[in-house]
Amino acid sequence: MEILNGASGTPAADLIKDATEASFMVDVVEASQEVPVIVDFWAPWCGPCKTLGPLLEDAVTAAKGAVKMVKVNVDEAQMIAGQLQIQSIPTVYAFYKGQPVDGFQGAVPGSEITAFVERVVAAGGGEMPDGGLDDAVTAAEEMMTEGAFADAVETFAAILGEDPNHAAAYGGLVRAHIALEDLEQAEAVLNGAPAEISESAELEAAHAQLELAKQAADAGPVAELTAAVEADPNNPQARFDLALALHASDQVEEAVAQLLELFRQDREWNEGAAKTQLFTIFDALKANDPIVLNGRRKLSSMIFA
Repeated sequence: MEILNGASGTPAADLIKDATEASFMVDVVEASQEVPVIVDFWAPWCGPCKTLGPLLEDAVTAAKGAVKMVKVNVDEAQMIAGQLQIQSIPTVYAFYKGQPVDGFQGAVPGSEITAFVERVVAAGGGEMPDGGLDDAVTAAEEMMTEGAFADAVETFAAILGEDPNHAAAYGGLVRAHIALEDLEQAEAVLNGAPAEISESAELEAAHAQLELAKQAADAGPVAELTAAVEADPNNPQARFDLALALHASDQVEEAVAQLLELFRQDREWNEGAAKTQLFTIFDALKANDPIVLNGRRKLSSMIFA
């Protein structure tokens, strides 16, 4: 029994395969009569190839049968490489109806790979599956995790080019600019969000993260503020400033603890600043984050005590 890939009905194992000089005509030229075929020319000794290959495979898999991929080891297929004038690797060509229709050389960012696959699918008269944009968001979030913030900006922007009301992409674009410490651009993006999604959870989280990033720019030194609180535990401004400094240094749980203590001491101080700051921190985190769950529970117990 074959495992099929999504709604396309394409066997998963048939989407990506290795080709030899003997099988190139069948695997690429003949196969491209039906759907576009992307050919990745690589070699075992090529470092960039090891990075590009898996990213390309992920993008092809996400297309769910709208495009196929063939990998050609140039060391074992020198005649094919010569005929196609492959001068360096990695080199990637896309074939449709037996002819090259697109291509690129060298390792490129994930956003460019996604855009390349989308172009190839379109060249074959196909469309990316409905989950294509969501898959692209997932890829951009992975870039954020890996610290590739500039690549994430490009990917989120490309998604918004396809769907201007994609809340997750808008929120991601704001967060990517924050990570690049470009707070002005982050705010400009946030202010330019369509009204239809302005109150979405993704944009509310991005707004909270932007506010926290602005606060972090003016946060004082943790050691000095800790000493100030220890010297005068009932000084609300010192405790509030300490909470800001702790959050700015990624000590989020400790910051929440200081704000909860401030709320316990004087919940009305500075027009309820402790509660407001707690909600800002909670909004910036995922709803199921243990810091959020524990913090909300403790805050609720104090409010309704």
